[in-house]
Amino acid sequence: MNEFVRQSATHSRSKAPVSGRINARLSRPLAEFVSRMVGETGLYETPSEYIRDLIRRDMERREGQFLQDTILTGYRDLAAGRIFESSGDFKADMAVLDQKETNGWQ
Repeated sequence: MNEFVRQSATHSRSKAPVSGRINARLSRPLAEFVSRMVGETGLYETPSEYIRDLIRRDMERREGQFLQDTILTGYRDLAAGRIFESSGDFKADMAVLDQKETNGWQ
């Protein structure tokens, strides 16, 4: 059986914030793996603790990737000469940035 995640019925029918409860059906190999990760011989006390940790790690990884991509974009702009001195006024700087991008940084 393929894995799928279904939010609680209460949440799926309303526009309220996430209820904090998610039900998941796992294939046998996935369920067996989770079972090995929890309990006396595993790293986690409960399956919920394991899933929360996986979600937190994924969030951290994605946030880290976004920051890395943003920094790399900045380095590429610097290497290509797409820089200008800030006036200290964010709105004015954004207008200069728009103008430079429109004119191909000429």
